[in-house]
Amino acid sequence: MSKHYIHTLIAQGENQHLDFKYVISDAPKIARTLSAFANTDGGKLLIGVKDNGVITGVRTDEEAYMIESAAQLYCKPEVLYTLNSWIVEGKQVLEITVTPSNQKPHLAPWKDGQWRAYVRVHDENFVAGSIQVAVWKKIRSGTPTLVRYSEAENQILDFLHQYPGSSFNDIRKHCPTGYHRIKRILVNLVTIGVIQIHHSENTIRYLLHENPAG
Repeated sequence: MSKHYIHTLIAQGENQHLDFKYVISDAPKIARTLSAFANTDGGKLLIGVKDNGVITGVRTDEEAYMIESAAQLYCKPEVLYTLNSWIVEGKQVLEITVTPSNQKPHLAPWKDGQWRAYVRVHDENFVAGSIQVAVWKKIRSGTPTLVRYSEAENQILDFLHQYPGSSFNDIRKHCPTGYHRIKRILVNLVTIGVIQIHHSENTIRYLLHENPAG
């Protein structure tokens, strides 16, 4: 059963909900993956598996300790996970499962030492933008979101209808509203599901919810 289960996972390849690690030597780096899974849709981390799906196995208990350190010391707040150990082809593979969190945002240190939140998109982790972080905090607080569709809200919605996938700077250039007000409007409209955020390596884009983020 374990062999079939792990091979079925590996056959999927790395994706939004699955990541492979040959070894773990950097707890902060793993913390970024745990943060991204917890902040997005959850996911699994297979340790002892190369990026190409080859099973190498883990040789010591160090990987389990590194995961614990990453989740407890390098994630704020701590990311909860479950750990299962499987023997496949005579080799030990660790399966780390993270569920979507209701304590978003979970932060982890970036390469510069600054604590940031992350999202998982396809098979990559990206730093979450300030608007996404504000949305998580608003949802977590339980504060009701009331939106009054004034001229500013309608200008932003009309602009995104005409130019889906625009950046914050694009919106700011074409909508004569102050920086902080645009940010508040976007936070509210994302919170209630009217607008969605699409993260990529170099750009954070905004789309009306009926427009797929392609």
